[in-house]
Amino acid sequence: MLRTLLPLSIALLAAPAAAQDWTIDTDASRVGFVTQAFGGSVEGEFTDYEAAITLAPADLGNARIEARVGTASGSTGNGQLDDSMLSEEGLAPDSHAAAHFLSEDIRATDTGYEAHGTLSIRGTDQAVILPFTLTIEDGRAVADGELEIARTDYGVGAAGWGDTAANVTIVLHIEADATN
Repeated sequence: MLRTLLPLSIALLAAPAAAQDWTIDTDASRVGFVTQAFGGSVEGEFTDYEAAITLAPADLGNARIEARVGTASGSTGNGQLDDSMLSEEGLAPDSHAAAHFLSEDIRATDTGYEAHGTLSIRGTDQAVILPFTLTIEDGRAVADGELEIARTDYGVGAAGWGDTAANVTIVLHIEADATN
């Protein structure tokens, strides 16, 4: 019996950790943003989002994050700012219903992880690196990350917007449960 268990034990210990799929807990998660407008800080969030996440720290070669954010769900709580953000010159949700992020290149760093991928807003794709921290405990993952973008890189904003919301920091807090 020992002769059978020993090779099996060695094989199990040597096997790579399998990629892990996660289901977002949208009640505990948040997709927010921070920017500067009219001399002050403006915060907002998107309430319509989803993601397909496959990630295991021991198997980053098979990691993948694909996310969608419904652009019409963006809100700052300020009607005038929201009207501009959701206008045809802004995020244009009538013609561009969603922003997308795709990464199949997730790397460990000294401070956490980086998801190297493509962010698509208004049909414009840009290569980005999303740094994030990740803790996993008892089948629950908690990730926090921030990504600063220039809105003009994605064709967002009219000429009259000037410096208003020139840079936007996307602020992510994601809680997810293991699914397999």
